[in-house]
Amino acid sequence: MKTSDYDYDLPVERIAQTPVEPRHASRLLVLHRDGSPLEHTTFWHIRNYLRPGDLLVVNHTRVIPARVFARKETGGRVELLLLRRVDELTWEALVGGKRLTTGKRLQMEGGPGLVIAEDLDGSRRVLRFDEPIEEVIAHVGQMPLPPYIHTALTDPERYQTVYAQVPGSAAAPTAGLHFTPELLDDLRAQGVQTAQVTLHVGLDTFAPVTEDDPREHKIHTEWCEMTQATADAVNQTRKNGGRIVAVGTTSVRTLESAARAAGPGEVVAPFSGPTDLFILPGYTFRAVDVMVTNFHLPRSSLIMLVSAFAGRERVLETYRTAVEMQYRFFSFGDAMIIL
Repeated sequence: MKTSDYDYDLPVERIAQTPVEPRHASRLLVLHRDGSPLEHTTFWHIRNYLRPGDLLVVNHTRVIPARVFARKETGGRVELLLLRRVDELTWEALVGGKRLTTGKRLQMEGGPGLVIAEDLDGSRRVLRFDEPIEEVIAHVGQMPLPPYIHTALTDPERYQTVYAQVPGSAAAPTAGLHFTPELLDDLRAQGVQTAQVTLHVGLDTFAPVTEDDPREHKIHTEWCEMTQATADAVNQTRKNGGRIVAVGTTSVRTLESAARAAGPGEVVAPFSGPTDLFILPGYTFRAVDVMVTNFHLPRSSLIMLVSAFAGRERVLETYRTAVEMQYRFFSFGDAMIIL
């Protein structure tokens, strides 16, 4: 297995810079794992591929306005990208600037002072603030759009799913961006149920795998939770003959992490905590029957996850077709459903 096996050519103009309106008007590519021909439709028509009794599992994390700025004691400006809240005063963050090491003090623009408490790998630092900052960042923070999006976002809510509830992500679970309240109502009327999981997305989601052998890659750890109610819904759906439809790779990771804790006769068990599950081809899926996902970056852990579900050659062939047919790629791009 080589990381280069998950590379593909993507013209820069295929990277979506703005979202489609309405959300459910994005395109939907239908990939059948049984080898049936690809189908091309719009996301609104995902209803044609879901059945009464299916369970749609969505990640209801909410993106925090995690991009903030601070000043050095010398006056120089520093960009901070908050990745994860450790406790009331402590955050893990990416810090932009030189000589920003343990012990350096900064003054957050529009907020409290802080000190760099610990150096981590690369530009990661542990920051200790003088006072809590949740309310501050709600007013002064900016949405942490991925680095490949260069167009300003006029409506910050457009980088949230319509069901986002639990603050904590540094990036959106983008497969969910295509759903609208009208579409969700339509699916419920059709007999498709919905359940929620939480996985707070870190920016490592966008990082390419740099090792030649992906099995040597240290996967990013993300906090996730499956409640008893969702575990019960998943287990009952499978008993009733319905399918578990994971919306996005974050829901996949949560479901499959919860599957590792399952007892006899269960698909999943309640789970709360960090997950380091790295899904590569050869992995046996225990909880996910259908996957809804966007088009992912070359050499990323996410295209490897999708390849584990649908087959590497089939996925890359599908991506080549999507490029030829001018699908829109990445966070604000179009979607696939893998059956």
